[in-house]
Amino acid sequence: MILIKNGRLIDPASGTDEQYDILIDEGKITAIGHFPKQDESGYIDEVIDASGLTVAPGFVDTHVHFRDPGQTWKEDIVTGSVAAAAGGYTTVVCMANTTPPLDSVEALKELQDREKDLPINVLNAVCVTKGMKGKELTDMDALAEAGAACFSDDGLPIKDEKVVLAALKKAKELGKVISFHEEDPDLLEGRGVNKGVVADRLGIRGASAEAEQSLVARDLVLAEYTGARVCMQHVSSRLSVELIRLMKRAGVDVVAEATPHHFSLTEEAVLTKGALAKVNPPIRTAEDRYSIIYGLQDGTLDMIATDHAPHTDEEKAKGLIEAPSGMIGLETAFALGMTNLVSAGYMTLPQLIEKMTAAPAKAYGLNAGRIEEGGPADIVILDPNEEWTVTKEGFHSKSSNSPFVGETLKGRVKYTICSGKIVYEENR
Repeated sequence: MILIKNGRLIDPASGTDEQYDILIDEGKITAIGHFPKQDESGYIDEVIDASGLTVAPGFVDTHVHFRDPGQTWKEDIVTGSVAAAAGGYTTVVCMANTTPPLDSVEALKELQDREKDLPINVLNAVCVTKGMKGKELTDMDALAEAGAACFSDDGLPIKDEKVVLAALKKAKELGKVISFHEEDPDLLEGRGVNKGVVADRLGIRGASAEAEQSLVARDLVLAEYTGARVCMQHVSSRLSVELIRLMKRAGVDVVAEATPHHFSLTEEAVLTKGALAKVNPPIRTAEDRYSIIYGLQDGTLDMIATDHAPHTDEEKAKGLIEAPSGMIGLETAFALGMTNLVSAGYMTLPQLIEKMTAAPAKAYGLNAGRIEEGGPADIVILDPNEEWTVTKEGFHSKSSNSPFVGETLKGRVKYTICSGKIVYEENR
């Protein structure tokens, strides 16, 4: 039994924002109120004094890559879940672009069996198309029945409109989300760096915003036609935000992600951070960055998702042309939100927490993202004001490919509790 005392409880799902104590037993929240610190019965195993700290639902990330199976030298489900816990996450959804792609019930069940003993809740997206080849649908019925969290060919777009349409109709029937990576390869000259002044200065080919926007527009129209729920992943451009805003107003069932790197950085980052700032879709202009921030403000962009994408130092050392795209993000996400959204005056702390808890849980229909009596004891305890410097040595991930190494950020995770167990405690 754990008693959390004197914390500022922020639970956006219920609108709670006041000081409360929380009692946890057998993996559940048994009571929320004001309780004496001394336990004469002797049943309380640990008391956490959260005075001056914020208590919130465990964070939910619907877009991570744990590289398992197939590329476990970069990350695996164990190290990925430990990194997630250190970032305050208690529920994550792993993408299906593993090696081989996660496109069968057998592969999904094998992974689920290994995920049962992890410190946090690790769920799985499964492929929309067999082998992520964009040609033939997977057995979506069987995969949904086996517990797939959603369907996604993340990492690749689905070029064939007829395949997308068939997938959306089936997803609507199953009540599942299809999550889209929108970058038309026919409109890409390069990948990972924005097509613009910085790419021109470096003399390299860039990835155009039109490559994203054209597929966003197409799939929003198809979503309206089918009534299916779609997720626009890692939105990176101003016009994409405007298209999503327009179609939401028209009643389309679309949810959308913003990543910490897209709301924190501009294309200038590649000049100083090199391949560490190379990511698909790329980090774009200041105008695009502010459009993403405003999209978070008005609800056009529903949630913050990290797109945690580990790569080795050796891979990233290959330079902007040959290095793979992607960066880790689980352990810096909250601090980047505090630093670049809350402290910058764009968002309140409860609003930031909502984007990292209730909103993604609602978007995907997950039993997560809220604090309530009788509910799962998935909780994060935060110091919103603590400043700290990001170091390579401080990461719990196998990889350290982050452009934020060396940066001083505001906002620190102190404890993460999942299913009533302390799975992360700072400095423990």
